[in-house]
Amino acid sequence: MDIHPIRTEADYKAALRDISALMESDPDLGTPEGDRLDILATLVQAWEARHCPIAPPDPVEAIKFRMEQSGLSVKDLEPLIGKSNRVYEVLNRKRPLTLAMIRRLHHGLGIPAEVLIAESALG
Repeated sequence: MDIHPIRTEADYKAALRDISALMESDPDLGTPEGDRLDILATLVQAWEARHCPIAPPDPVEAIKFRMEQSGLSVKDLEPLIGKSNRVYEVLNRKRPLTLAMIRRLHHGLGIPAEVLIAESALG
């Protein structure tokens, strides 16, 4: 099994090609091909974590995404944020989330608290 660390973009692309080929053959776990796929995927994950970190979403965008995903309206957010004018102020970045709002949004919509406490771009 000729596997080496991913140190360059070329190494990364080669590993992705190998993973793609291995996935098409759908190797069984515990076989040499399955082990190779597992090791390459782990190496690619580590390289991507260092070189392509994903920033956490903006809190307001997370709320809007969950609203769209769940088919929620401003009215549906009133128990979590406050009257509709307050909901609009939060969604339009005119008002920051309070700790109480964050708690209710986390419990009510399942949005991770760490996403909701992140800095939001106030308008």
